[in-house]
Amino acid sequence: MNGIHDVGGKDGMGAVKTEDNEVVFHGDWERDVFSVIGLYFASGLCPLDEFRHSIEIMDPAEYLSTPYYVHWLRAAENLGFANGLFTKEELATRIAELEATETS
Repeated sequence: MNGIHDVGGKDGMGAVKTEDNEVVFHGDWERDVFSVIGLYFASGLCPLDEFRHSIEIMDPAEYLSTPYYVHWLRAAENLGFANGLFTKEELATRIAELEATETS
């Protein structure tokens, strides 16, 4: 079954936007997410199929409206939950802590 991620070669999706001399990471957070997934792979927590599936189950609207590394971030979250690394509540608490430090 095809999902929202299976858009390769379809008509009507618009042009693929590219940048001349595009950087690998557009922000530090992208590098950090890339590193986390690398650690998941290296530790055996994340077979490639599970990583892909974690991206493929994203909400279609979020998938189409977010940058590439947000897809990886959602995969890191899903795999963290599945492997018992943290709970949704623990993640929400940590996000709230980080947001509080940004506004103070």
